[in-house]
Amino acid sequence: MSTAMPDATPCLKPDATPDVTSDAAPCAPTATGAAGTGAAAPPPAGQALLPLISVVVSASGRAHLLERNIAALVHQSLARGLYEIIIVDAFPNQHARHVVAAWRARTHASGPAIAYLHGSGTQGRAAAHNLGWRSGRGTIIGFTDDDTVPSPDWLLNALDAFDDHIDALYGRIDHAGVHCAARATTLEFAAANCFCRKSVLAAVGGFDERFRLAWRDDTDLQFRLAAINARLTHAPHASVTQPPRPASWGARLMQADKIAFDALLYKKHPLMYRQKIRGAPRWDYYATAAALLLALLGLAAGNRALALAGAAAWASALAVLCRRRLRGRSGSAALLAEAVVTAALLPPLAVFWRAAGAIRFRVWLA
Repeated sequence: MSTAMPDATPCLKPDATPDVTSDAAPCAPTATGAAGTGAAAPPPAGQALLPLISVVVSASGRAHLLERNIAALVHQSLARGLYEIIIVDAFPNQHARHVVAAWRARTHASGPAIAYLHGSGTQGRAAAHNLGWRSGRGTIIGFTDDDTVPSPDWLLNALDAFDDHIDALYGRIDHAGVHCAARATTLEFAAANCFCRKSVLAAVGGFDERFRLAWRDDTDLQFRLAAINARLTHAPHASVTQPPRPASWGARLMQADKIAFDALLYKKHPLMYRQKIRGAPRWDYYATAAALLLALLGLAAGNRALALAGAAAWASALAVLCRRRLRGRSGSAALLAEAVVTAALLPPLAVFWRAAGAIRFRVWLA
């Protein structure tokens, strides 16, 4: 599974992968390689040359984010003939189509080729990613999201790290210029910035589409790559920025349903889950939810002693969670109030969704 580096043969000969882009321009190999500063050599007559990297962008119909993302992808330091952009939009709309059409018009002659695929028929990010990489023509597939801003050398640095002994790699994700160290220590392989050989993706079957939400699907792929002894490396210089967006009040509570997919990940990879995700179940959440349930049952049964005991246990557990959540925090009264409300409501919600996932996927609580 050797891969030509950017200063060697920049384009590959056709294979069995279908060309899904209607406006794909032929690659323009250059004598000086990745930067594309040499004279372009025309492809041999009758031979269509294919890009080396297919970049799959998971989009959600957010035209303003897509505009920013495509701009960063088009202005990469890697020669434009070496890569293509495949946007899979779960919520295609007129504004997003207009953004893509405008960029297609600008890059039609010089590249990179840009494909816009409707992902509205897919179920979740995992399915959208599968649609994208299977449509790609490159031998290396890169993944990112529409809310990221890839650095100018993102593709060049990723390709530099892809020697003959590497099957997949993950880059660095910055949040407003600050390295996201907390995520990197546990979930190295994030779908917002990772690369994999297409042949390796095919060998493991791509992403598991049972992960209907954008949660744990990338971690599952990482664990399955490890299971086949795929060679994974970290390329910290292949970085993308994920600028923070204003979050609605109680956003964590609104996303609690994602926790159900922890059960699926735990069922598939119990040992890796305990090593990488969580060493033990959230007993603090279970205890907090149990105390709250005890208090409510006491109230419903008219048992004052039971209700008081449950309320006292719940208040004690809540105080511990609040201290943990508020540690080192500052901000407005509204932000502090949100932290307290989240600490109070998240444990029962998390327990509910963990139980729902355990029932759905027939596994013990993760």
